[in-house]
Amino acid sequence: MIELLAPAGDLEKLKIALMYGADAVFIGGQNFSLRARASNFTLDDILEATTFAHQRNKKIYVTTNIIPHNEDMDGVIEYLQALESRKVDAIISASPFIIDMALKHTKLEIHLSTQQSVTNSEAVNFWYNHGITRIVLARELSKNQIRYLIPKTKADIEVFIHGGMCMSYSGRCSLSNNMTDRDANRGGCAHSCRWSYELTQSGKSVSDQMFSMSSKDLEALEQIPFLIESGVKSLKIEGRMKSLHYIATVVSTYRRLIDDYERDLRIDSYDSYLIELQKAENRQASHGYLEGLPGVEQQLYDKKSEQPSQLFIGLVQDYDEKTQIATIEQRNYFEVGYEIEIFHPNGNEQTFILDYMTDDKGEITQVARHPQQILKIKVPFAVEPYAMLRKK
Repeated sequence: MIELLAPAGDLEKLKIALMYGADAVFIGGQNFSLRARASNFTLDDILEATTFAHQRNKKIYVTTNIIPHNEDMDGVIEYLQALESRKVDAIISASPFIIDMALKHTKLEIHLSTQQSVTNSEAVNFWYNHGITRIVLARELSKNQIRYLIPKTKADIEVFIHGGMCMSYSGRCSLSNNMTDRDANRGGCAHSCRWSYELTQSGKSVSDQMFSMSSKDLEALEQIPFLIESGVKSLKIEGRMKSLHYIATVVSTYRRLIDDYERDLRIDSYDSYLIELQKAENRQASHGYLEGLPGVEQQLYDKKSEQPSQLFIGLVQDYDEKTQIATIEQRNYFEVGYEIEIFHPNGNEQTFILDYMTDDKGEITQVARHPQQILKIKVPFAVEPYAMLRKK
């Protein structure tokens, strides 16, 4: 059975990812991780994460995937041993030094990060023979190249299927470092490729058109059956800095697609899955390299595509079946009279018209306008904790 691997930037997102269908979650600790601005996990958080996951027969992988300079190497062995003692299921690394320290001083399972740009079977087997059990392939491979590679290799293969695509080879970018002194390969990416640039010559503008160097995000719905049949072991969603709603929506959509395919359900159209994904997406998406070398249509040279969604309006905390009152935490503006969709962890969706709401002081109110305010609303059917409310 193929693994669906999801991102999480904090404990709440981790629980959401697992509850909404992920088989495993990858997280960053406070050391040696490539997402320095994410709400990275303390060692106590990691212990809570592994306990929560293992109770559900699911897995936790910790990224130790920076490209370290000499000043970054202190404490590596102690940190790896601390991860081992907290029973993480694997680490994801790119640095030969970190890998060798893990092999020498721990029994941790090691997955090779995409930062190593593995694009061929010989490289996969080299790292497997070195002690690596899983290879996260470079994102620059087509689906046919992936299918050709797998029978020639010994390690398990992991492939990205959704999320941001770096304009640089396998994410090894130096734009951010040069422009902002924030090293993308040591956790500080400033997303310089997404900035607006002006083309000049001798200090004078030669074009009225501003441009960026960004690509569209990856979305591989239609390629999932091919990747499963090719023998890929893990399908990876990117986005440790994404919201709860994004993680829940994307994970549950791919979960449903994978389950539908593995139950031999005929998939004649991907429209229903795409419609669901679009409830959470705020950037245009494409298939990346999976269908071959990307063309102009996979790029965002001449426009920004971010369109923040405010569909997600609340998170259920509790429900009283006798009174039909749900306690929720508000996330975006909504009013009495709105048609609301409840999105459950099991993937089911139900709708109702909101006709009653009280604020955190117990007073009847017509409008929810304060982020993270605790509200009580009447819902005519049972809802469970961590179910999400959306505007219809």
